[in-house]
Amino acid sequence: MERARTDWLLIQRNVILCLLLMLTVASWALIVWQASAGSMDGTAMASPTMGMRAPLFLATWTVMMVAMMAPAAAPMVLTFHRIQFGKCQRGETFVATWVFVAAYMLVWALSGIAAYAGAVVAETIATRFALPSAAAARIGGVLLVAAGLYQLTPLKDRCLTQCRTPIGFIMTSWRDGLAGALQMGLRHGLYCLGCCWLLFVVLFPLGIMNISAMAAVTLVIFAEKTLPWGRPVARATAAALVAYGAMVLAEPRSLPTFMAEGGMIMTTPAAPIGQPMHEMKGMSMPGSVPTR
Repeated sequence: MERARTDWLLIQRNVILCLLLMLTVASWALIVWQASAGSMDGTAMASPTMGMRAPLFLATWTVMMVAMMAPAAAPMVLTFHRIQFGKCQRGETFVATWVFVAAYMLVWALSGIAAYAGAVVAETIATRFALPSAAAARIGGVLLVAAGLYQLTPLKDRCLTQCRTPIGFIMTSWRDGLAGALQMGLRHGLYCLGCCWLLFVVLFPLGIMNISAMAAVTLVIFAEKTLPWGRPVARATAAALVAYGAMVLAEPRSLPTFMAEGGMIMTTPAAPIGQPMHEMKGMSMPGSVPTR
């Protein structure tokens, strides 16, 4: 009987891993397709909002969060399922694992609201004050340095500890029932947000749809949370971010989103439904600052 239970748990574990893998691969495929399909021109790629209105931005952001966070969240998801499996075998209240996962991803989806608000504010300031490209790039350099320094803070370390030790989180934060699973998912999502939020902020100066930058951040987050040498990875990342930020402050052109022709980083509106973005490249927008 015990062997049968172990085998059934292993089967369920593999199914969950396969589902997470499929979800991650599908999300990455969608992101790569969107980035390579020519749906955005260079100005939109450099724009913090990617030229998108709020609904489309939030949808894109959510897909990005699924692609980048699902691999690192897998150990916690599997631990939650193992505990729930044991409760089910004992005849206690059982809650499906997807409830925890949904609450966890809700935190990251809602973080897109703050990301979009910040992006709109940044674009408004750049437009109103005609911010030169070099100044905008140096602001990005400051963000890179700030993200590096945050890697070394006690708050980062506390949140990372909760993310690295699923059993520790279970022991301190377990709640029974449906409401408890939702609460746990939200709580763990907040710990992960506290751990990684500035790593996502740096995607804005690097290019929010910069696939290379996204892949690098994903690997860093996965290594920090799951590998035995996660904390050294966090410190190495801090050094790299501070060094690169200092380089951008000294040489703004080293930032990928720097406008090579010296123009302003302006908002490019999302194309109307059915109109390819490449047809809008020659269009001028009221209040826009032309490149020189």
